[in-house]
Amino acid sequence: MSHSTLLKDTAGFTLIEAIVALAIIAVALTSIGSLTASSAYGVRSIDNRITRLEVARAIMTALPVREMLVGGSSSGELANHYWRLDVSPFAGRMINTQLPAKWIPQTLVLTIKSPSGAAIEINTVRLQRSDAK
Repeated sequence: MSHSTLLKDTAGFTLIEAIVALAIIAVALTSIGSLTASSAYGVRSIDNRITRLEVARAIMTALPVREMLVGGSSSGELANHYWRLDVSPFAGRMINTQLPAKWIPQTLVLTIKSPSGAAIEINTVRLQRSDAK
C-alpha cells in the first residue's frame, strides 16, 4: 500500500464512531438536565417550607399573653398562607385535674397551609396561670 492509500483509510472518524460519540453526549446532557431539574425542585421545596415556618413563627409571636389565651379555634390568612390555631386543655396521664394547681397546661396546635397545598403542623404546650391559688 502506498502512503496516500493509508491516509485515506485512517483519516477522520467513521460514521459509527461519530454516532456513538453523539449518543454519549446526549446521555450526559440528559443526566445533567435531570440533575438540574431535581436540584431546582429541592430548592423550591425548601424555600416553601421556610416560608411556612416563618408564617408559623409570626403567628406564634403574635399570640396573646398566656392570661388572655382562650380555648377553642381561630383561623386566618397571612402572606397567602391559611392558618388554624386550636387551643385545648393538655391531656396527660400524669395530670390530676381534681387537685388545685397554680398552672394549667394547654395544647396549641398550629396548622399552616401554603397556596400549593403543602401543610405544616406545629404542636406545643403553653402554661396558663390558674385562678386557684
